[in-house]
Amino acid sequence: MTVTSLEALPAFERHLRAERGRSVHTVRAYLRDVETFLSEAGVGDDDGLREVSLADLRAWLGVLSRRGAARASIARTSASLRTFFGWLERTGRISTDPSLRLTAPSRHRTLPPVLAQRSATALLDVAEVAADDDDPIHLRNRAALELLYATGIRVGELVGLDVDDVDLASDVLRVVGKGDKERRVPFGVPARQAVAEWLTRGRPRLVGPQSGPALLLGRRGRRADQRQIRSVVHDLLQHVPDAPDLGPHGLRHSAATHLLEGGADLRMVQELLGHASLATTQIYTHVSVERLKASYAQAHPRA
Repeated sequence: MTVTSLEALPAFERHLRAERGRSVHTVRAYLRDVETFLSEAGVGDDDGLREVSLADLRAWLGVLSRRGAARASIARTSASLRTFFGWLERTGRISTDPSLRLTAPSRHRTLPPVLAQRSATALLDVAEVAADDDDPIHLRNRAALELLYATGIRVGELVGLDVDDVDLASDVLRVVGKGDKERRVPFGVPARQAVAEWLTRGRPRLVGPQSGPALLLGRRGRRADQRQIRSVVHDLLQHVPDAPDLGPHGLRHSAATHLLEGGADLRMVQELLGHASLATTQIYTHVSVERLKASYAQAHPRA
């Protein structure tokens, strides 16, 4: 019996999707990590799962390290294996979870690049000027960038928005994030104006049989995709002097950092971004502190 025919794997996949609400990408990554380990460990049937030991798991992480795998990849593999074997024990497929004491190297918390506030303003000014030609795609691009920066939503969440998810009367978005968790995210006047112009002057000229309720459309009338929006962000940033080359996620980082610099509460930012853990949001406090230190070193005569 091959690894892919293990009866436990399809059940584990259903558990991740239905019970834990994991995204398609996360489920795929977990299954790939587990299947690779089981194949390398020679586990060919469900009975073999009972023979896996902590030493086997540690040895596999060691192999990945010697092969030059990134620390983040090893940490994710460790999480995948702990999730899998913990689920096996809870469902009675094994009597003891061998992964209870499995640890992985801690992931480096790299500081994400962000735009200075003046650069973010300049980027949105560029998008607004481009939209003056009344090209519906340029109107869409302006609305997309305003929403990304105003709300800090993920690009996948942005392109998944439907028209009814935008409440221009109360300036609030209904966003469906990771794990199909829904949240409400406010936005400001510039974003409202950009979206209103897109809905009245841009979208009606692109809408077609395949548009459905999608908020953002491509040139052919289909729902805009992440690749299109990434291209827009990269292209428009070329017109902002001294700005780093960021994608949409860079605008998310920038929005969070600027909120904290403006005095926003960390838990409020966590809620806006849709982070499951406050620890994920705390990296933005490090960004703010590092930028403060850099400004201090540059400006203070005794730095």
